[in-house]
Amino acid sequence: MATEIERKFLVEGTSWRQSNSVRLSQGYLNRDRQRTVRVRIAAAKAFLTVKSAPQGMTRAEFEYEIPVTDAEQMLKFTDGPIVEKNRHVIVQDGLKWEVDEFLGDNAGLVIAEIELTSEDQPFSRPAWLGREVTRDGRYYNSNLAAHPYKLWREDRG
Repeated sequence: MATEIERKFLVEGTSWRQSNSVRLSQGYLNRDRQRTVRVRIAAAKAFLTVKSAPQGMTRAEFEYEIPVTDAEQMLKFTDGPIVEKNRHVIVQDGLKWEVDEFLGDNAGLVIAEIELTSEDQPFSRPAWLGREVTRDGRYYNSNLAAHPYKLWREDRG
């Protein structure tokens, strides 16, 4: 079984804009509490991903590359709107940060994610890293499809 251990943080400022980005379009075929099934197009590749409900920062994750033409068709019958974002990859101290700059109904939201080998793995915090939101379900992409950032109350914290 594949395991994902991920932490999420809000991003402050713009000093993280140091790399090229890749445009991602993703939609959810299933967004229930026990699992999500996501289809994603990233540049010239596409993926089907199944994730279990998180247990802390850890959850099961299975990802498979699929033909882009299949993904384009699957995006037509997703459960909710498509989530669009630009992803920037930044490597710091040997660890990869993925900074997602959301577009459309989620514009204005920027989240950094880091995948770790254990929940207590130490890492250095980049200067642009803000408040941790790992356990705040509002910031899960599957929830952003159903409850976009633009509809949140003004205190968004």
